[in-house]
Amino acid sequence: MRANGHGLQLLIVIQFVSMGAMEMSGPFWPLQIQHLLGPEGAGYASLLSTLVYAGPMLAAMIVTPLWGRLGDRSGHKPMLVRALLALAICQGLAGVILDPWWLVGIRVMQGALAGFLAAAQAYALACCDNARRGHTLARLQSATAVSSLIGPVLGGWLMDVSGFALLCHGAAAICLACALGSVFLPPDKARRAHKPPAAPVPLPKGWLGGMLLIVVLVQAAKMIPQPFYALYVADILQAPNWLIGATYAASAATLALSAPIWGRLFDRWDASHTLRVIEGVAWLCALTLAATALASGWLGFLVSRLVWGFWQGALLPVAYALIANTVSANQQGYAMGLGNSAAKAGALFGVVVGGAGMGLVGLAHSFWLVALTYGLAAFGIRWIRHRNTGPLGSFPPNCPQQKKTLP
Repeated sequence: MRANGHGLQLLIVIQFVSMGAMEMSGPFWPLQIQHLLGPEGAGYASLLSTLVYAGPMLAAMIVTPLWGRLGDRSGHKPMLVRALLALAICQGLAGVILDPWWLVGIRVMQGALAGFLAAAQAYALACCDNARRGHTLARLQSATAVSSLIGPVLGGWLMDVSGFALLCHGAAAICLACALGSVFLPPDKARRAHKPPAAPVPLPKGWLGGMLLIVVLVQAAKMIPQPFYALYVADILQAPNWLIGATYAASAATLALSAPIWGRLFDRWDASHTLRVIEGVAWLCALTLAATALASGWLGFLVSRLVWGFWQGALLPVAYALIANTVSANQQGYAMGLGNSAAKAGALFGVVVGGAGMGLVGLAHSFWLVALTYGLAAFGIRWIRHRNTGPLGSFPPNCPQQKKTLP
């Protein structure tokens, strides 16, 4: 997006602020459900606390590619405005709903109507230079990572001083302000009009399917610790609550720093070399998580979290960039929608595996599940590399010109 650097900067700010606003309420939905249920409805607390997270993921997984296809036709800037308005409306409604079942319904509606991250990625790709796609997507990923650090902290403070309703209304106001700010983004459809029109081409299903599988696997591995992370640090490492938050944030911090670096590197490599590198990174993730499982004190655990975050910057953003390089310019929104749907599927699968695995192998051995999943992801990447449907030294016919492989 070198030709439109101010537009990229504004998009990054909008993504950082809006996603931070959404993260403010992230940890507190079960508390609100418990409050609305009261003692007489306590038996439904576990079910609704699961649905309040799983419901929007499932809805987004199904609907996001459809929003992406609409963005390919009408422009991705309108999709950004629409998604932010949907987030503002749903957050505002969540602040006034007094029925816990309706609250879950609002969350599902939010997942179906939003799709902001996919729209932001598609908008950035429509406006940026092909040679900077990896770096551009990595910068957006960094903005999301930093917002996931700041949002819950600010949300916790608002919960203490004002309660859940004002927290939601604050998030709604922020998303509405971001929607207004996105109006000032340059129209991506005008940028595309200056490029020679490309004839529609079918998506390369074999290669694209392989890349989506990579997204599912790496996102599943990332999300497996969610159900047991706090319990592990508190019970196994005997760490205080502040250290739970610090170690949790450590990986997001190094991810935010490393993603743009990885993005610049991968922009210089062809698809074959890129896949070789991310296969190696997946193996390094497996070794790092093995070190996490073996750590007997909080210092070694913290170091492993920092290292893991550094490797994370080379996985999901790069997979999105490879997906973008696989399809034509008039299919970017649909492809990014598919990529985000795959990420949602991986997140759901990871949470289920983490929760079930904790009961099967025990809390003390739970991080070995994450290491194993990264090993499976590495094998999956190797399998994709050696399939005939993907670029082993060249791109599919509709990809951009292959770039020079660096040693």
